[in-house]
Amino acid sequence: MKNYIYIFLIAMVPLIELRGAIPVAYAIHTADPSFSLLWSYIIIAIGNILPVPFIYLFARKVLEWGKDKKYIGKFFSWCLEKGEKGGQKLQAKAGRGLYWALVLFVGIPLPGTGAWTGTLAASFLDMGFKKSVIAVIGGVVLASVIVGVVCTLGFGAVFGI
Repeated sequence: MKNYIYIFLIAMVPLIELRGAIPVAYAIHTADPSFSLLWSYIIIAIGNILPVPFIYLFARKVLEWGKDKKYIGKFFSWCLEKGEKGGQKLQAKAGRGLYWALVLFVGIPLPGTGAWTGTLAASFLDMGFKKSVIAVIGGVVLASVIVGVVCTLGFGAVFGI
């Protein structure tokens, strides 16, 4: 049970998210074959998606409140800039296909993309709560498939091509 909690918490961490949790789950499964990869995928997805509504509804407000504070101001300003830049890039590239651009932005497992950044960008773009959450969930599913395939094939096989 503690391993499931561990991967759940890893999946909730910004910038690490499921990209870090899935390889950890594979490592745990290698050491302990009774550790279920199916359950770990479900738990990781829930852990990655759980913060999304809160990020959409509150993160921007909290970041704007804290950007002028003495100790947290620089970090909060950096987060605001990252969200604004991510939103502007997404809007510029996507045009009218913003929904699918958000799915791909969250779903392609690269540094700086993911559920946290995608949700923050969607809130800056005023995409709409329901549409944003559904797009982020789609992106999380896509990212989990990609990371799972890479883990299943093994990193050596992918980089050896």
